[in-house]
Amino acid sequence: MFTFCSLLGAQTESSASQSLLELDGGVKVLIDVGWDETFDVAKLKELEKQVPTLSIILLTHATVAHLAAFAHCCKHFPLFPRIPVYATLPVIQLGRTLIQDLYASTPLSATIIAPSALSEASYSYSQKISANEDANILLQPPTSEEIASYFALIHPLKYSQPHQPLPSPSSPPLNGLTITAYNAGHTLGGTIWHIQHGLESIVYAVDWNQGRENVLAGAAWLGGAGAGGAEVIEQLRKPTALICSSRGGERNALTGGRAKRDEHLLEMIKSSVSQGGIVLIPIDSSARVLELAYLLEHAWRTEAKDDDSPLRSSRLYLASKNIGATMRYTRSMLEWMDDAIVREFEANAGLQQKENQNSKAGGNAGPFDFKHLRLLERRGQIDRILGQTDSLGRSVGKVILASDTSLEWGFSREVLKSIADDSRNLIILTERLGKPEDEAKTGLARTLWSWWDEKKNGVVSETTKSGVTIERVNSGGRQVELRNAKRVALEGNELSVYQQWLATQRQLQTTLLSGGATSLESSADVVDDASSDSSSDSDDSETEQQGKSLNISATMGQASRKKIGLSDEDLGVNVLIRRKDVFDYDVRGKKGREKMFPLSIRRKRNDDFGELIRPEDFLRAEERDEVDGQDMRHKPNKNDTRDTFGKKRKWDEPQHDRQMTNGDSKRQHTNRNQRDSIDIPDMPPGPEDEPSEDEGPSAIDEAIAESSPSCVVFSTEFLILNLRIGFVDFAGLHDKRSLQMLIPLIAPRKLILVGGMKDETLALATDCRRLLGKGESESAVDVYTPQVGDWVDASVDTNAWAVRLTSALVKGLTWQNVKDLRIATVTARLESGVVVTEPDAEESHKKQKLLKSDDDDSIQPKELVRTSPTAQVEIPTLDILPSNMASATRSVAQPLQVGDLRLADLRKIMLASSHTAEFKGEGTLLIDSSVIVRKTGTGRIEVESIGLATSMGPGTGYGSTFYAVKSMIYQGLAVVK
Repeated sequence: MFTFCSLLGAQTESSASQSLLELDGGVKVLIDVGWDETFDVAKLKELEKQVPTLSIILLTHATVAHLAAFAHCCKHFPLFPRIPVYATLPVIQLGRTLIQDLYASTPLSATIIAPSALSEASYSYSQKISANEDANILLQPPTSEEIASYFALIHPLKYSQPHQPLPSPSSPPLNGLTITAYNAGHTLGGTIWHIQHGLESIVYAVDWNQGRENVLAGAAWLGGAGAGGAEVIEQLRKPTALICSSRGGERNALTGGRAKRDEHLLEMIKSSVSQGGIVLIPIDSSARVLELAYLLEHAWRTEAKDDDSPLRSSRLYLASKNIGATMRYTRSMLEWMDDAIVREFEANAGLQQKENQNSKAGGNAGPFDFKHLRLLERRGQIDRILGQTDSLGRSVGKVILASDTSLEWGFSREVLKSIADDSRNLIILTERLGKPEDEAKTGLARTLWSWWDEKKNGVVSETTKSGVTIERVNSGGRQVELRNAKRVALEGNELSVYQQWLATQRQLQTTLLSGGATSLESSADVVDDASSDSSSDSDDSETEQQGKSLNISATMGQASRKKIGLSDEDLGVNVLIRRKDVFDYDVRGKKGREKMFPLSIRRKRNDDFGELIRPEDFLRAEERDEVDGQDMRHKPNKNDTRDTFGKKRKWDEPQHDRQMTNGDSKRQHTNRNQRDSIDIPDMPPGPEDEPSEDEGPSAIDEAIAESSPSCVVFSTEFLILNLRIGFVDFAGLHDKRSLQMLIPLIAPRKLILVGGMKDETLALATDCRRLLGKGESESAVDVYTPQVGDWVDASVDTNAWAVRLTSALVKGLTWQNVKDLRIATVTARLESGVVVTEPDAEESHKKQKLLKSDDDDSIQPKELVRTSPTAQVEIPTLDILPSNMASATRSVAQPLQVGDLRLADLRKIMLASSHTAEFKGEGTLLIDSSVIVRKTGTGRIEVESIGLATSMGPGTGYGSTFYAVKSMIYQGLAVVK
């Protein structure tokens, strides 16, 4: 059984992707935790409902559309961190920097708490929201350390590595579920997932690119870059279901391919910077930015030698708040890139070694060692470069790559505001954006794309010296409305309401997690559960806590070890460990725990086999997820102080300031991080790296607002645009030709189209029905186009039954091996079923908690995991045939060949046996110019010979080529009788 549901991204303008696969036995696989630029928490409601039933999670790309909601779910969905997550190493590393950049760039990423939830919380405390009904209170965003710990829980996989994942605690058994990652070609580490479960073979391919680019190799359908295959690799061929994205299904590829695309972009840039204009290229901060950064850096290296090139005097920048870390990770993952990048790195390393031996200064740089591209991580740096002029006071040509593509957050929005009024300036869009159904929700990037598509205000066409014709659209002084969001610290009654809502949520998480731990729980947390209460609590303490499940101090005493925005009265005696420089607490009139110094006892967890172990302690070096040489999987960063309040500092541990004292230290810390993040020895400091006087107070206010409970305040401004708009497709997605060529070669039994606009999805479905429906009617493929929330039953059309074999029958079976399977023919008599009692398989793994009854002192175990009653299953039985029936059956039985013979494998075998073998046409193999082997679409193998007995090679022992080929075919099949 296999059913599919698209939670986000089906027949909609939103690029967010979330897909849910339900397999036989109740196994649920979530693929991608995407979001879009709206950061609407309502789009995650359906996902939140499915969290308790999920088995595993798979991630495909390190983009906003595929994993932007991952950190939000880990922090605010209690059971989400317990679900095993799998992805490739680049997706983990680049996804971490992307999410850190996202939360540092826009307050909306923290999401706004629903007013209804605040009203319920205040009602439970007999208070009301009297300050402002539209307070727009924000959830507490995850810190950078928390984000790093979330991504440290993801299990890294390599390409073409079959893996049997572990299920979540609430999942049923996976029963041999196997996942395998293949290169998608769209982003670094991007994945096409192959999922094998029983008879179901599912290929999940959303956002892939078959074309080879500067940095990325093509998708692995035909074996990857350089393979030169004419057919889809066996692992991805003929799946029972193919889930494919339809985005780009109506787009035709640019004539000339990648080289023409790159030339088009460079000529457009040269035309603007030669006039002193500024070129803005909005781009993501972790995925497609690598392709553009590599292309422009190498173009500047080439053009710097040409005195007549406009690029020689212009400057190149890359702006993102975490771009330094992104580039550091990128330099360590060259093996995931195209082979040309690896060869370039090896060649530069060899030249540098020779220069070092000759005592010469090294002039060569690696693929991502930037000599011309400067990295910017602060707003003050951008303001300074925008105001730079030459010695005569003229504007200097600049090219700025800035995040994000949507222009709704990041530095790209700020740069656009600064360059909007000059017609010499240019903004180059790199992705096609669909027109939203609701015109009121049109974003800035979609608005500019619609202007470029309409071309109402005129087009400026220009033919360059190389003969390339470029087009730029005038904006014509049109006006756009910008909605700006600013984070402001909560005060007064709004702060009290937030504290009440937070206490309620902490208590709910405590109940769900059954241990009181609201923070992310890894395997190390299970072993050393610091939030467990001591078994020696006093009777007074237990009496005091009875009936106060929503009491703030009780909730915080059980649920959290982190600092949050609570008053000293709410913290109670915990103020001694949660407040700095607080050493006194009045215990007069207090009882129980409020009279004792707070102490968290670490208790070892044991089971029937002894003390639990940490799996992280037994990882190999290549399996560890290290950040700057430190294992992030279960060891927190040394600067992470979220769990160190009230604990003693080790002798060899330096004391770190936990609070920012003044603006000078903040600026020094920021400047140091900026220079360290570049990490390029041959790049001298520029004027944009100088400290700014106006950055200190704003940086302090922003840091204070982020660390305390806050709300978002919206303001509206109108921006008049006079700059020009250009477009070059750098999305790196499949086009119409790739889809129409590869889908018939993949030959799926069922096809599910997601991830595109409604029109292009339906158009592609029509083309696929035409392409896949050719030939016999029984070979037609079912094509599904579900909408968001629709369930599709795409199960394989095969019936299977479970039977029980008697011991006497099993002893007489003759087993044969076919690849990784063992088969045998069975001739037996079917008897009536036997009633078998099958207890719940998960019963031994259920967690139990002792709860005290309200009216009885006896302790009764109460299960927190749902139980299922003992099942009574009737299984039919196969037994040996009576002697009179067995003799009649033997005379009728015919030999049966089982297996799937590949012509490519047969060709290798015949070449190894001193024969000549070559392909002649599709599905035809010619051997020794006398024997033809054909394989039809139904799997039938036909062998034809010219009838002449030809001599064999030495040592073969066969009489003719025909019989030699026939013998090799039989050797590749299992003959059962």
